[in-house]
Amino acid sequence: MTNNQDSALTRRTVLTGAAAIGATAALAACGDSGSSGNTGSGTVTVSAADVPVGGGKILASERVVVTQPTTGNFKAFSAACTHQGCVVARVANSQITCTCHGSVFSAADGSVVTGPATRPLTGKTVNVSGDTITVT
Repeated sequence: MTNNQDSALTRRTVLTGAAAIGATAALAACGDSGSSGNTGSGTVTVSAADVPVGGGKILASERVVVTQPTTGNFKAFSAACTHQGCVVARVANSQITCTCHGSVFSAADGSVVTGPATRPLTGKTVNVSGDTITVT
């Protein structure tokens, strides 16, 4: 091989390796369709005043979403979309939306309203004491 061929092979090898790493990182960011992703662990607390009626509060770092479908009725779910594990991005009009691929879930029970997700969000235990909501 000439030096030009060695250089081309080296560049090709580096570019191919970089593309593979990039694709792996992109897939890891969304998880896989067979997993609901990291659903968080431990205890999370939020003020009831921070959870609007018909809406909710997303605690992205804890991967939890807390909703209030009707006045005084609080629910909590894993914030990991069951389609590919992205963290849901919005809670409004009694719906939880994952903007990665467009899945929509019910804020009342976590059920799928619109796919591509086919499984509901995983429910969590909610305890309310005064203005404090504790999710486990």
